Amino acid sequence: MAGSPSVVLILPGSLANLTGGYIYDRRMVEGLRNLGWTVDLRQLDSSFPRPTPAARAEAARIFASIADGSTVVVDGLALGALASEAEQEAGRLRLVALVHHPLAEETGLDPVSAAELRTSERRALAVTRRVIVTSRSTAETLLKYGVTRDRMAVVEPGTDPAPLARGSAGPGVHLLCVAALIPRKGHDILFQALERLGDRPWHLTCVGSPDRHPETTERLCAYLNRASLATRVRLVGEADGARLSGYYDAADVFVLPTYHEGYGMVVAEALARGLPVVSTPTGAIPELVGGDAGILVPAGHADALCAALRRVIDDRRLLENLRLGAARGRERLPTWTGSVANLAGTLADV
Repeated sequence: MAGSPSVVLILPGSLANLTGGYIYDRRMVEGLRNLGWTVDLRQLDSSFPRPTPAARAEAARIFASIADGSTVVVDGLALGALASEAEQEAGRLRLVALVHHPLAEETGLDPVSAAELRTSERRALAVTRRVIVTSRSTAETLLKYGVTRDRMAVVEPGTDPAPLARGSAGPGVHLLCVAALIPRKGHDILFQALERLGDRPWHLTCVGSPDRHPETTERLCAYLNRASLATRVRLVGEADGARLSGYYDAADVFVLPTYHEGYGMVVAEALARGLPVVSTPTGAIPELVGGDAGILVPAGHADALCAALRRVIDDRRLLENLRLGAARGRERLPTWTGSVANLAGTLADV
């Protein structure tokens, strides 16, 4: 459409991926297009944030092919690894960073790799016009990267309305975790906590890709077998649409023992269904859960997580109060309509 606002979005991998960051990107693309924006999607390969030489060369070619003066949003998963390319193009393109969480914050990185990523991302962010983040927590983190508050805009993800979960209706408590099997999500801590609750009535369903970090998946499966938990913990792989909704609907408690989140979209999705949450105080999770919709424990502490899970399994009154708090928390959740409007306004200012 002639005269319509336009933006180029560069991201690594497929927009159809089911992680929170890609779901966010996909919904924003759909929303902007519905508002009349022209969104030109440029896809890099999936080797980022550790691009192969071929992937880096292709990224440079894609940057060079974009017309002078274009507004270009680059997903942080790629931008943080493309400091030299960003520095080269910043004079002719309006570069905008979209940071879900800093690359160096990924759990399991060795100190040298983390330092390299931190230096590269700092350089790349320095030459952007604006930095879009998905939570106030990430904005605070990026202050350490030299990004000033006036250059940042917080554009939180939205949450789709959903019916209240009906729960398991069983004698025990059905726990649900939705997270890829990667070190950052803390499944090992969750399994350690549950091993100590073998005399309690619980079952756990873990929804999430087993393919993103095969070493972690192998280690977790071995632990389940060694701890005799394989009959009580189901690893069901990725799910979306009706299948994922079914898992939420059959759950009694949502648990996410994550070490770090940019926002915590699955926590918002659980609250949209009125599920009590047991998680950690990272990203936007403390604001989402508030003081009445769940229990937050320090990341990486199996003892604290075990104690929290014991409480929700043993104390039916507590569980019901948390369920009521989660139902009230649904009203606080941002909508995708509002989030897209926020992003559109931010890009228009650029």
